[in-house]
Amino acid sequence: MGSPAGRVGGVCGRFSSQTSAEELAAYFEAENTVAEDPGPRFNVAPTQDVLAVVGGEGGRRLGTLRWGLVPSWAGDPSIGSRLINARAETVRTKPAFRSAFERRRCLIPADGFYEWQARPGQQRKQPWYVRRRDGAPLAFAGLWEVWRDAEGGRLATCVIVTTGANATVAPLHDRMPVVLEAGRWDTWLDRANVDAEALAGLLVPAADDLLVAVPVSTAVNDVRNDGPELVEPVTLEDGPAAGRS
Repeated sequence: MGSPAGRVGGVCGRFSSQTSAEELAAYFEAENTVAEDPGPRFNVAPTQDVLAVVGGEGGRRLGTLRWGLVPSWAGDPSIGSRLINARAETVRTKPAFRSAFERRRCLIPADGFYEWQARPGQQRKQPWYVRRRDGAPLAFAGLWEVWRDAEGGRLATCVIVTTGANATVAPLHDRMPVVLEAGRWDTWLDRANVDAEALAGLLVPAADDLLVAVPVSTAVNDVRNDGPELVEPVTLEDGPAAGRS
């Protein structure tokens, strides 16, 4: 699939979002919700709208951002389809992300994410679904930005920050999204926090015992497919669907 929304095999190029906006607002203790509930989605792709939590003087807010960051200085929004992930190692210095890292950080809720693994003797990569072992939502570290066109139209977008893989994800990919635990949410969302070293210190792999991964159907490769069957474990040709932990 040639379109950005259909690309597979990259770092965190797809995720699932089944938890309702109401439940997420409660889970993230968001005082204000300004997002319509999109309903359960099992194949969220770049350029689509995603739920996100941002901080402010009035507390946390749950809203909607388009996945694929468009810097404020961009000539047009098409660049967003390529800026879906930001590497933790360069997020402080890369022009596309530097300003957002300083002042516009967010959490991007997900119930799990997909990674693709190359397997011997197979032409197609095998998708795996990675989720929290306890079933709770994940909180990806994200950045957000606002782009305005010549007519004053406003587009709010976001990017997911990635880091090196932990022991669960490493057999599938060498990188993974940064997953922030609840005790770090306030530090990350605080717009007054300009301690770049402390913020960068949050962008580390998840604990090795936090996540579990299971092989799933290649149906997830097609962004048009969406349903609970996408996250159901499958039996691999060379063995059972044993989860990686």
